[in-house]
Amino acid sequence: METVLLSIHLIVALAMVVAILLQRSEGGALGIGGGQGGMMTARGAGDLLTRTTKWLAIVFLANSLLLGWFAAQKSAEDTVVQEVIQQEQEDGGSQLPEIPTVPEDG
Repeated sequence: METVLLSIHLIVALAMVVAILLQRSEGGALGIGGGQGGMMTARGAGDLLTRTTKWLAIVFLANSLLLGWFAAQKSAEDTVVQEVIQQEQEDGGSQLPEIPTVPEDG
């Protein structure tokens, strides 16, 4: 299931980038390059690319939340460190040699 969600996530991300780049720039960023109309254009907010971008963003956000939820569920399972500790306990200890100690007699 995660593989399917990751594939959908990648496709939606690429489609969203394309949809954003295809939109006409209004040029109102910090007053740079404004043009005649500036930020007060008569362009309607409901054209196809705007609606497409909105729905792609909604799908992207929902997909991100689902992937986060799956990752949280997966982390609740045994981690690699816990598996190694459990395996060491079953094998009777660590495979590393004992650390030498200094005798107290001196």
